[in-house]
Amino acid sequence: MFDYHIHSNFSADCKTPMENTIEQAIKLGLEEICFTEHIDYDYPDTSIQFEFDLDQYDRKLKEMRAAYAEKIQIKKGIEIGVQPHLLTRYETLMQNESFDFVICSMHTTEKKDLHSGDFFKNRTVDEAHQAYYEELLFCVKNYKNFDVLGHVDLIKRYSQEKSNNDFHDILTQIFNEIISKGKGIELNTSGVRYGLESGMPSADILNLYKECGGEILSIGSDSHVETTLAYQFKESLKMLQAIGFRYVATFADRKPVFHKIEKLT
Repeated sequence: MFDYHIHSNFSADCKTPMENTIEQAIKLGLEEICFTEHIDYDYPDTSIQFEFDLDQYDRKLKEMRAAYAEKIQIKKGIEIGVQPHLLTRYETLMQNESFDFVICSMHTTEKKDLHSGDFFKNRTVDEAHQAYYEELLFCVKNYKNFDVLGHVDLIKRYSQEKSNNDFHDILTQIFNEIISKGKGIELNTSGVRYGLESGMPSADILNLYKECGGEILSIGSDSHVETTLAYQFKESLKMLQAIGFRYVATFADRKPVFHKIEKLT
């Protein structure tokens, strides 16, 4: 099995050394993991800086690969936090660096972070969701140097109330954009840890992605501590099978490698 969304102490919101996570992955019998450290340029909360030394990150990964070469595959990834005014800057990053895997996530909308709740003030839950998805649609229309969209419906995690709107119309536009460019989405299993009924995205959105023709799908725990590695993977794989997905993808040098789900469950 594979976990393709993992953070270590290279991410500003994580204190877990890579070694801890790697050792736990080996104990769990994982064949491959991918570290996907946070880079969120211009993050609106100035108390935290989601940037790190990329050269040091590369050196550390090479060290870990050499140390654990006979036990597990370790891939080099990144999770970028897109905002409309940052797309050129992220393109420059991708031109200057090399990764096996790039997650494109949106953690802020209208230059406001979702975490603090400021984004939700003075608007209805439907207005907040609509604004979030519209900005995500703008980003995927104007930026393509990524491999999967991360936790597509992340906004649900921070909403104080549920919306009765499924927003499938605008999600269809988003999926049509990325599928036509050969991009995929992830199933981020951390949703249940944060009180949601499922991972992100929810089953209805995964169904919609499949109906739109989506086939590239990674799975990741979004783990910031080793104890949540591969969280709810068995249940998640069964759900994907029930929807009709046959494969999950890992990546090498930004190219997807497909694995039959039936062999992983």
